[in-house]
Amino acid sequence: MVIQNIDYGNLKGIIHFKLGRFNDNRGFFTELYHLEELNKVDFSETFVQDNLSKSQKGVLRGMHYQLEPHGMGKLVCCITGGIYDVVVDLRKGSPTFGKWEGFYLTEENLSFLWVPVGFAHGFLSLSDNTHVLYKCTSYYNKEAERSLSYCCPQVSIKWPEKPLIISEKDKMAPPLEQAEYNFQYKG
Repeated sequence: MVIQNIDYGNLKGIIHFKLGRFNDNRGFFTELYHLEELNKVDFSETFVQDNLSKSQKGVLRGMHYQLEPHGMGKLVCCITGGIYDVVVDLRKGSPTFGKWEGFYLTEENLSFLWVPVGFAHGFLSLSDNTHVLYKCTSYYNKEAERSLSYCCPQVSIKWPEKPLIISEKDKMAPPLEQAEYNFQYKG
């Protein structure tokens, strides 16, 4: 794994980094996960579950999170197609509480986004046949699962395209002032 660029974003805890790849006449090769290389950039999370989703253009998935003590950090990568990946800070006491930031993850830029516990996470698929792989720091827990409205006026996420396909659960997610969250900012 060769990390080419690291961007710590505007929200403390978020890390966006691009992987190097080795190209030749067959295509390319890259290591998607290499603990020792990640440790060199002070990234030392432990993962217990991998998730893979497939979406068509216009599918919106989010904004999801799990309450503590089942909080779930995610290392997200788009392996085919492209997404606009968004995080919202839900940590009480954070100077960026309720703020959002978005990143383009595509098969061309082969980048990862680290979404730590305390953030709502979601993405909009920008192309058909988009595959998103994410490593998770905890197991899925239905009782701890929560959602934040993707169109909350207080947060005001600016999606690059209008979402076309949204699950009923995500359509019904509460706005920030009614959402349940129990994360604390740790400085």
